[in-house]
Amino acid sequence: MHFLLTALSIVLIDLLLAGDNALVIALAVRSLPPRERRIGIVGGAAAAVLLRVGLTFVAAQLLATPYLQLVGGLFILWIAVRVLIDCSTPPEEVAAPKRFWQAIWYIVVADITMSVDNILAIAGASQGNFWLILFGLAVSIPFIVLSSNLLSRLMDRWPALICIGAGILGKVGGEMILTDRFVVRMWAPGDLLRWTVEGVLTAALIVFGWWWMRRGARETVT
Repeated sequence: MHFLLTALSIVLIDLLLAGDNALVIALAVRSLPPRERRIGIVGGAAAAVLLRVGLTFVAAQLLATPYLQLVGGLFILWIAVRVLIDCSTPPEEVAAPKRFWQAIWYIVVADITMSVDNILAIAGASQGNFWLILFGLAVSIPFIVLSSNLLSRLMDRWPALICIGAGILGKVGGEMILTDRFVVRMWAPGDLLRWTVEGVLTAALIVFGWWWMRRGARETVT
């Protein structure tokens, strides 16, 4: 009974924390054709879970590593900008292998940098039991796959959602940067500064995406 309750708690924790991963996967595979998109979603979700299993045992050390969240936050912002630049381009009929593996690379690196603090919650709930961690995270794969697939389809239907998704990544990236150990030690940013930076990045990415999409629409008309 204790094993089952612990496994259930890990599943619930991972489901609550999987939203960012689903969003990154959906944005990363959006420009792929349907077949490669499905493969990318499943592969990205599986990679995300496997990485969480492996990183759980070193999460505390990684979280204390200077520059990790700083670099990761900048990478998340870069992904958001790249997605917005490609947002006016419809999904390709045939994806080049380079674009497919680029999407997988985005997913893997983003998950490494975004999941470290989340993994600490899972590690605490499992009390270091490898099989509990593996079971709980494996059960969450269908949720990530379904969420990513749904988000990518919604973005195809309503491209404005891409701007909102990029804005959310702006908030995530800003939070990661300002909570990096090096940044905290050097500047000790308070909550007000963190909320301000997150808000500015979110708004800036949404406005940039809206402007870029309008620019692409005008060029298509002309």
